[in-house]
Amino acid sequence: MIDRYTYEPMRSIWSEENKFRKWLDVEIAACEAWHAKGKIPARALSTIKKKAAFTIQRIDEIEKETDHDVIAFLTNVAENVGPDSRFIHVGMTSSDVLDTAQALRMRESADALIAEVKEIRVILERRAIEHKFTVMVGRTHGIHAEPMTFGMKMLLWLAEMGRNLERLERARETISVGKISGAVGTYSNLPPDVEEDTCRRLGLKAAPIATQVIQRDRHAEFMSTLAVVGGTIEKIATEVRGLQRTDIREAEEFFAKGQKGSSAMPHKRNPITAERLAGLARVLRANAHAAMENMALWHERDITHSSVERVIIPDSCILLHYMLVRLKRLLDKLLVYPDAMLENLNKTRGLIFSQRVMLALVGKGATREQAYHIVQRNAMRVWAEKAEFKSLLSADAEVAALLKPAELEECFEVEYFIRHVDEIYERFFPKKKARAGKAKK
Repeated sequence: MIDRYTYEPMRSIWSEENKFRKWLDVEIAACEAWHAKGKIPARALSTIKKKAAFTIQRIDEIEKETDHDVIAFLTNVAENVGPDSRFIHVGMTSSDVLDTAQALRMRESADALIAEVKEIRVILERRAIEHKFTVMVGRTHGIHAEPMTFGMKMLLWLAEMGRNLERLERARETISVGKISGAVGTYSNLPPDVEEDTCRRLGLKAAPIATQVIQRDRHAEFMSTLAVVGGTIEKIATEVRGLQRTDIREAEEFFAKGQKGSSAMPHKRNPITAERLAGLARVLRANAHAAMENMALWHERDITHSSVERVIIPDSCILLHYMLVRLKRLLDKLLVYPDAMLENLNKTRGLIFSQRVMLALVGKGATREQAYHIVQRNAMRVWAEKAEFKSLLSADAEVAALLKPAELEECFEVEYFIRHVDEIYERFFPKKKARAGKAKK
């Protein structure tokens, strides 16, 4: 059961309460750095740490007058601290607080997303092993190609989620950067070591150089990474949707007791989660595009990026977290129908073995062109006459002149096509034995 509490941690990261809490964390860390340099008395620092507080209601009241959120915040904090508030925000500009605090929240979000991806990989590993030898037909251009296994699809997704995990970890590192360098990044009213000390206390690196803001290529990379992860989710969801089609129905979303698929047609079992995930991936891509637009600002800073980021960064983090949680449930409960896979495998009356036959003929001395012509000639009759491919080949004089009946029979063995599955799995489970049943014919 997925309820609202599942998503609460991510929502709380981007709450107004946590925003101002992070602003205060940055201000206090800066005060501690100034104290370490002997610029803030110990008693004053103690008072600041003890009394520094805010209320969202009071900040809103002040902002109605000031029309400046950081000033409203600092005014409210000063009301609680008293005279020692004069040591708060010394030498800093608003973006020192905003950008550094935003990095803290983006890092928290990255941690939550990384945790979900790791859980999805556990599920994919389990299901890939479960269906290691669940034989199905592979499709290219939507057309039957050659036999493969359903486990290999899961293994493919597992590998991609592994790359996504690496991407998220890199993106986390990229945005875990603070900036306390003043109005245009020159440290005009505070020394660089205050920035370094402040960032260290917050668990961040100090930006090597900045303007009034941390440069937005970092944010663009983070947002692009979220979009790439969303693309993987869409890829998986699209495959599930395809396999759930009535004329295929090799796998489908779990359909709970009491669930309804259509207001008009009681028989419907629609891939609603997969469709939802495929659609939402578009939002992540659009937001990533907006993040790239934010990279170019006038001179040392304007605020064209600011209003955009207030929407796209929280929305994308919350949205991707939602998508990962939903994907986790989809994969964990995905219904798989091996019998339907075998039925579909045989639907083209043996055509999926055409390459094997062609190569067998080449192995007996035919040129590739001759072998291709022989096999295609018979394959086209299967399409037109609904005949059995093997029977047509058996009756073909050119085939009989090159292949013995037993040799032709060997060309139609499924095991040949999946004989390297163990080797592929060993790339992912080198110290494990991925136990699974053998393939059915």
